[in-house]
Amino acid sequence: MKDAYIIEYVNENEFRKKERSVKKYNMLAYKKLIFEYYPAFRDGKFSGVVVSTNKKEHITKYELKLPTDAMFSKVHGDMILHYSVYENQNIVMLHTITPEDILTEGHQTELSTYKGVMVSKTHADKDMFKINLLNMLEK
Repeated sequence: MKDAYIIEYVNENEFRKKERSVKKYNMLAYKKLIFEYYPAFRDGKFSGVVVSTNKKEHITKYELKLPTDAMFSKVHGDMILHYSVYENQNIVMLHTITPEDILTEGHQTELSTYKGVMVSKTHADKDMFKINLLNMLEK
């Protein structure tokens, strides 16, 4: 238990909103976060791509791609968990989950779907155009 890491948040309230939105719209990614990634972080097993390292202060920043539907990734972008590891203090600092705009909007209001993909209320036309375009390219 000596080497156990503690999970902290840059802004816990905003992070939890995005996390609840992930739970609502992408249960697979939420289950992976809760049952695989967070326990692994506590044990000191970090996954994802190393974005930057600060060797002087022993801080490493990671980006972890969460499992998402291929069409969602093409329309809104990959769902990525951004976090940092403070090795001297044994702290994992959770920053955010992207794409922030659709997750924040999904927390505030009920999002509709178009052909099985979440559509933002603020730019619904743009999202539907992308979905139609991607469907035409697949045919």
